[in-house]
Amino acid sequence: MAEAALEQSAMRRIGWRLVPFLILAYFISFLDRVNVGFAAIQMNKDLGLTATVFGWGAGIFFLGYFLMEVPSNLALERFGARLWIARIMATWGLVSAAMALVQGPWSFIGLRFLLGVAEAGFFPGVILYLTYWFPSEYRARIVGVFMISIPISSFLGSPISGALLELDGWGLRGWQWLFILEGLPAVLMAVAVLRLLPDGPRDAAWLPAEERDWLERRLGAEAARNAMRGEAAAPSLWQVLGQRRLMLFAAIYFGSTASSYGLSFWTPQLVKGYGLGNVATGLLNSIPYGVASVAMILWGRHSDRARERRWHLALSFVILAAGLAGGTVLSGLVPLVLSLTVAAMGVYMLKGPFWALATEQLPPATAAASIAAINAVGNLGGFLGPYLIGAIKDGTGSFTLSLVPLIVFALIAAALSLVPGRQPALAAAPEGAR
Repeated sequence: MAEAALEQSAMRRIGWRLVPFLILAYFISFLDRVNVGFAAIQMNKDLGLTATVFGWGAGIFFLGYFLMEVPSNLALERFGARLWIARIMATWGLVSAAMALVQGPWSFIGLRFLLGVAEAGFFPGVILYLTYWFPSEYRARIVGVFMISIPISSFLGSPISGALLELDGWGLRGWQWLFILEGLPAVLMAVAVLRLLPDGPRDAAWLPAEERDWLERRLGAEAARNAMRGEAAAPSLWQVLGQRRLMLFAAIYFGSTASSYGLSFWTPQLVKGYGLGNVATGLLNSIPYGVASVAMILWGRHSDRARERRWHLALSFVILAAGLAGGTVLSGLVPLVLSLTVAAMGVYMLKGPFWALATEQLPPATAAASIAAINAVGNLGGFLGPYLIGAIKDGTGSFTLSLVPLIVFALIAAALSLVPGRQPALAAAPEGAR
């Protein structure tokens, strides 16, 4: 088989076999992470949670996540992707369902922290796992396709969560049923991971030998090019964490997560504030994420075809800032939804170019620790963003003013996106494989 045809066949086979499965897993993960935004519509009143306490509890997830992210990704390398990803999914599903037992501020904060500990390592583990299967010139589009599960989880999850709030009965409130019914699928998915997810190409009985050999040659050639750039030796973990380039990527990602989770945790309450019912709130909240899903795929493909990352990343942050700014100066339900749609597009358009740029520029010898460190440090923005929104809301009585810090974070990240040097030239993929 000709090299181009072999490549096209291998990439199509691997993509269809692995990516939809991983999308479903991350869909469940992200839904369990952000469904607290819908639960808050009832839960905050039932438990007497202020906006500041809710922001603190929503965001403390990321402190637990931060503490365990790097150890979890190193454990994935040691124990294998299949076993470790299954472990992560089972524990986070159980903790997410246990959120139904929350009785007040401290139990809410404590369980959110434990949920972060349980889920730590899943996302960077999957990003690392994808590098075992896809050469660098495919990664922006593959990461973009994989991460479509994030906006889709809000697009599909918003109306589902809104409807579940109506399930008062059998001694439980709607928000408690929401946590239980959206947490248990992760436990079931853990069983599917053990049965269906191979640790790497060598364990994939469904991958023909010639395609497996081609993939190993291509990934080996990339590793050799990296070695020629002086990246063959593996530095220690502390040397990895001290790299300026890694901290730059973490700072950029901080701007992304502060805005992303600020929107995810608070937009249901922003929309609900216009007097809508729970189901209508869920339906309207889904609109920005449906549009963002399409934009995310198209932007990742454009970044790969142009073989350019930095400007694609910076422009995404500018679009995010513009959408947030619209939310602060425009009034009315329709302008709010339009502004949130633009902001959501920016948040998700940046995902593919960002992770493609990071994995192309960081040393492959320390990929597991590097990816996890960027995700861990960057996700601290997921703590600060929601907390600032809650604190400003309690202090000023205004949700719109609370969006201002997110605009600042986005603009700083846009400027930082242009700092990394040009990535090594990517080999053009065959036209049929694009």
